[in-house]
Amino acid sequence: MKFHAHVDGAARGNPGPAGAGVYVAPEGERAAEEHFEALGHATNNVAEYRALLLALRRAEERGATEVSIASDSLLLVEQMRGRYRVKAPHLQPLFAEALARAKRFRRFAIQHVRREENKKADRLANLGADASERQLAGERFGREG
Repeated sequence: MKFHAHVDGAARGNPGPAGAGVYVAPEGERAAEEHFEALGHATNNVAEYRALLLALRRAEERGATEVSIASDSLLLVEQMRGRYRVKAPHLQPLFAEALARAKRFRRFAIQHVRREENKKADRLANLGADASERQLAGERFGREG
């Protein structure tokens, strides 16, 4: 079964309140899916990897054998393709997990798309960042009160 998704991460302030978004394209009779995740305080690159991991988990849950991912993060795409090294220590575990998950599929492809082509995933990533902002504001309020 084929699985195609657009992924995006967002971090306000970088680092700051962050979110991951995944838009899964419709396939045959299966409707499109939208997923987002609040990530708390994180960098944009962490959010990009967490979005990819969210998509890969969803592909596994669906029983996909062929996965294609679109992302507007050139860094993420080129690191997953092996063209850029992952130098940042905090990204190395996320990269290792993404690579291990990607290898579980018969076919895995990732491509870079322009930001304008990734609007649905961007909207979802921002919903995740909104949720992180609310969580972080609640934590601050709770400590003060």
